[in-house]
Amino acid sequence: MVMDPSTTKYMIRAHIKAEGVVEKPDVIGAIFGQTEGLLGEELDLRDLQKSARVGRIEVEIEQKNGKSEGTILLPTSLDKVETAILAAALESVDRVGPCKAKITIEKIEDVRVAKRKRVIERAKELLAQIIEESREEGESISESVRQAVQAEEIIAYGPDRCPAGPDIDKSDSIIVVEGRRDVLNLLKHGIRNAIAVEGTSIPKTIIDLSKEKITTAFVDGDRGGELILRELLQVAEIDFVARAPPTREVEELPYKLIMKALKNKIPAEQYAEMYNIEIKRKEKPEEEIKEERREEREEKMILSDEQKRYREILDEITGTLKAVLLDKDGKEIKKIPVRELTDELKKTNNIKVVVFDGVVTQRLLDIASDRGVGVVVGIKMGNVIKKPTSVKVLTRDHF
Repeated sequence: MVMDPSTTKYMIRAHIKAEGVVEKPDVIGAIFGQTEGLLGEELDLRDLQKSARVGRIEVEIEQKNGKSEGTILLPTSLDKVETAILAAALESVDRVGPCKAKITIEKIEDVRVAKRKRVIERAKELLAQIIEESREEGESISESVRQAVQAEEIIAYGPDRCPAGPDIDKSDSIIVVEGRRDVLNLLKHGIRNAIAVEGTSIPKTIIDLSKEKITTAFVDGDRGGELILRELLQVAEIDFVARAPPTREVEELPYKLIMKALKNKIPAEQYAEMYNIEIKRKEKPEEEIKEERREEREEKMILSDEQKRYREILDEITGTLKAVLLDKDGKEIKKIPVRELTDELKKTNNIKVVVFDGVVTQRLLDIASDRGVGVVVGIKMGNVIKKPTSVKVLTRDHF
């Protein structure tokens, strides 16, 4: 709304609601018409405007479902008492045109106080700018040299010539980021094993690297970062997921936020489970696959009555994204959504069997082991590197 600059002491802010469709001129006309003569000649609204002691009435109003609702602003240069009387008079308006209406005063703002606050805040900004410019001036030479060295250290890696840090080959792990500027920022803070996708499609260079090295996807905290992450999870063998804070980009994060994001990374399978994303899994060595198949064959040969019950429960909840929790006697404790399963395990002590419509992950097994769960039954096995000896794992393949 536009405020009259000639009135600078107080601002009356009111809310109006009308039982019908009305426009701005209707509201202003009702205010003048229904307050005329109400407060005597000294506080007549028209005379006050002519003498510039009251500014122009501003109204913003919207119509919806046959009703109107909006805001009224009335600036004044009257004293506190007169302003309060004028505000009270506005609440006496009970009709706008043919429609019933109600005006409610929300607040009377001292414009001078607001101006002082703005002056103080602006002064703080200007002071901070002066300090920052002074600091940058002192660091400019060393920073320029540092950035030049960092730019020289970035290499074009692989057939796709992906921007990467100089230690991409030496390190057992890599960090996959979105662009060259992300690699530069990580390099600036001493992280030398990052490599950039640099586009919307994932380069084969990165897909091949993800098969050989422990791979963390570190993407922006916006919608674009989410889309790239989804594609990475589907075509590359990602082990961990790290995200910049919401709306922030990796290229502009300071050291502390970079370290915090990487420290709080989560397993890719856990992320995929949370957001129902199909992911590409790490290929296991042939000997490990053979051993797992041998164990599965042996387990299939010994199908106990309890396992038959677990299978029946699993069949019942398949497709529901639910989990059934049983106690040591096989009695059902409760049925919950799969997304609440890990939290429930952490806070409940008497759970001995978990049957759920989902993928068995390393994180779930670790929590189950810590909480004394003896059996976990799921749809299929995820990328489990170390299966706890205290937890028996069954999947649909076992039945």
